[in-house]
Parts: sequence; structure tokens; C-alpha cells
Amino acid sequence: MNKLRTAVIGVGYLGKFHAQKYAAHQDAELVGVVDTDRKAADQVARDCGTQAFYDYRDLFGKVDAVSVAVPTAHHFQISKEFLENEADVLIEKPMTNTLDEADTLIELGESRGLIIQVGHLERFNPAVLALNDIVKKPLFFEAQRMSSFKPRALNVSVVLDLMIHDIDIILNLAGSRLQNIRSTGVSVVSEHLDVANARLEFENGCVASVTASRMAQNDMRMLRIFQKEACITVDFAQRRVAVTKPQDTGENGMGLGVQESTFETADALAAEIAAFVNSSIKREAPRVTGQVGRHALATALTIMGQVRLQQK
Repeated sequence: MNKLRTAVIGVGYLGKFHAQKYAAHQDAELVGVVDTDRKAADQVARDCGTQAFYDYRDLFGKVDAVSVAVPTAHHFQISKEFLENEADVLIEKPMTNTLDEADTLIELGESRGLIIQVGHLERFNPAVLALNDIVKKPLFFEAQRMSSFKPRALNVSVVLDLMIHDIDIILNLAGSRLQNIRSTGVSVVSEHLDVANARLEFENGCVASVTASRMAQNDMRMLRIFQKEACITVDFAQRRVAVTKPQDTGENGMGLGVQESTFETADALAAEIAAFVNSSIKREAPRVTGQVGRHALATALTIMGQVRLQQK
């Protein structure tokens, strides 16, 4: 079997790791890496044993699939051109700047039988994967994603940078259509939201409280899920799931018992890249499709829009 010809467009903080995973994948050939920063492109190309390009158009017709890891403002145009040149695309989150752009890419991919995967990395965290067998008819979600201050992230809202991970997971697990959103947030050190909270209400009565901040002293990525006779706590960073359930304590009546599962160190990005490569080779729909990425983006944009109206 011929290897899947791949490339990475944008080799900044995230893109260089994409390149490493393709270079290490047994079924992929890393044809090249692209960046307008020639020094960065040259360095990553040397590290990964591939060729550096400085214009992504030079790869048209030479690749079967690409990762698009450039700033979000350029996701749409670059992804569109690769789809037009018959290449599958893995687009880092958020998928695009607007829903119209997302819709255009989805329609283009569907019309040409091409694959769009959106880079919601937490979907490949083994603790999150385990939830598929644990979560049954959730009633309430409480998500907290706190990050210490990182200047590189200040050019985008915390909703699109951090909160969108939890939005995507909750939308996937809620088992119902989103009915209502109520949001609040503040800008502290940037022109964008640095702290935000949203209440998501679903048609089946399930509710989620989602908080994200990049002004914390310490990093924290936690999700609590409450359902009938169980509280499920997920620590994303430690890849730990704790399930608390009522149990019979004998003479003292009912109490609570906790069962914890900690998963071995895993490389979520390697799993994400492997899933994309597999989908591209087998022509199968990815776990995180363009429609899934659009749903998370639509929710995030609604949250941001509500906060903007409050601030006027």
C-alpha cells in the first residue's frame, strides 16, 4: 500500500507537533512543511526529515491530506484551496472565523467526497474516550478550564481558545439539541474575553455550566457530570476518571463509593493524527467531522455575541 502523502501548513507552536506525528506514522509520508517564516519551516523540515516550502500552493497536486495549523483567520482560504485541489484537510480548532465559512468548506468537501476533520484534541484524551461507556442520560455538567497567563494566546477570545474544548465534549455527550444559552464574560488584559461563563440548556432538561479563564494561577481542566445515581469527575490533565455512586454500607445504611480509573500516559495528538490518516486512507468519516466542528463554533460564537451585547 502506498503511503498517504501529507503536509503541514503552518509550523508554529502546534504545527511543528503535527509534523512530528506525520513523520513518525508508518502509513504516512510527510512530503513537506510550509510556513512564511522561512527559518521556522527550515528548522522543522530538518527535524522531521522532509522538505520546507514557503508557499502552500506549491503543494497542490503533491499531497493527499494536510493539517492546517495557521492562525484561524487563514483557515478558510487555505482549507478551501486544498479541498479544491482534492486533498483532505485536518483543520485546527476553531474551524473558521464564521459559520458561513464553515458551511462553504463542508459543502465543498461533501460535493467532492473529501474529508474534513476538526482538531478538537480533547476528543482523543483517553479519559474522554472512556466516557462513552460511562455517561448515560446526563442531567448536569460543570466544566472548568483554567489556564495560567500565556501572552501567545491573547489574540483570540478565551471562548475560542479554551472553552470550545468543553463545549464540544458537552454537545457530544448531552444527547439532546441545544435549546438556550446564557453567557457572561470580561476582558482583563486583552481586547478579547479573558474570562467567560456560559449556561447551556438542552431540550431534554440537561444543563451545563462552562467556565474558562486564562487568568488563573494554576492550570486546571476538570469536568463533572451528574446523572442518575452517579457523579463522574474527569481530570483531563491527569487522564483520570472518578465515578461516585451510592453504595450500601451495611449497618450505617447508604453511603458513597468512588471508583477511579487512571489511564496510561497517552499522546492525544498522535491519536488524532492517526485517526485522520486512517479516515483518509479508508475514506471513512472522522470522529470530529466538519459538522461537529461547526456545531461547537456556532455555540462559541453565540456566547461571544451575547457578551458583546452586554458590554455595549
